Amino acid sequence: MDFSTVIWIVVLVVAPVAAVLFAGGFGLLDQLGRGDFAIEESPRPAPGGPAGPRPGGPLARAERETEIRQLVQARHDRQAGRGERPVDVETEVSRLMSLDPQDDPDAAPDERSRQDAALRLEVRQLVIARNDRRAARGEPPLDVEAEVDRQLSDLS
Repeated sequence: MDFSTVIWIVVLVVAPVAAVLFAGGFGLLDQLGRGDFAIEESPRPAPGGPAGPRPGGPLARAERETEIRQLVQARHDRQAGRGERPVDVETEVSRLMSLDPQDDPDAAPDERSRQDAALRLEVRQLVIARNDRRAARGEPPLDVEAEVDRQLSDLS
């Protein structure tokens, strides 16, 4: 058997197989890049029902309370295991449930002001660090308070 005969046999055997595979691959090309993690597609609901409770509804609130209770109970157990004074689970759950900003925007103004103060402090530290870099380059420093106010107004 010479080389040309082997080539013809390979072509005659492989060509029909390749044609069948090529014809069957068109459906696969349409599905390429799709799936559960694709951005263009909305997530499919779980088999047997909707994806979850309606946001803000009583089922979502009950689910939220259950998850908060589990987290607080775990913290209680860890503190008790370390010999520290454990938190009161019921009091802490009711306090955390009242901190829902979606249900009541006025629920925890002191918490919001603490977050604002923390953000202001962080931006102030960044401005001071920027001033240090400017001074190292020989540039004039910025007014810290004015720059903090400007950056916070840009954020909101």
